[in-house]
Amino acid sequence: MTPSTTHRLRKHADYQLVYKASRKQFGKQLAYFHALRPTDRRSDTPGPRIGLTVPKALGKAVDRNRIKRRLREAVRAALPLLTSPVDVVLHPRRSVIDLDFAQLQREVTTIFRSVQAACDRATAKPARNAASILPAPPQP
Repeated sequence: MTPSTTHRLRKHADYQLVYKASRKQFGKQLAYFHALRPTDRRSDTPGPRIGLTVPKALGKAVDRNRIKRRLREAVRAALPLLTSPVDVVLHPRRSVIDLDFAQLQREVTTIFRSVQAACDRATAKPARNAASILPAPPQP
């Protein structure tokens, strides 16, 4: 696979797993879903995989393809922010068509930072409780 297609969600089943494993989150111009990939579902891609969904409600094919091209470029620039094996699905709003590209890049960057922070929290080891932090009482 070429580097541009390595980090893409491709199969319908992968999209469905992301939808089932997470809740819809909202950015200013994009809604998104994200889920850590379970170890038994890891693909050849060690890092993140990104999926784009642009429904027909956003316009004719020309408009939808333009949205996807702009999103792919914004994702390509922000992809190094994601280091966890996470699947992310981006779902744009209609306003993305007229949005300045710099704003779109900032939006994708903000989303990727929040996804990475959520993945870091999910994979962090649970904090030890206070009893295990206190030293053991001396034995006589």
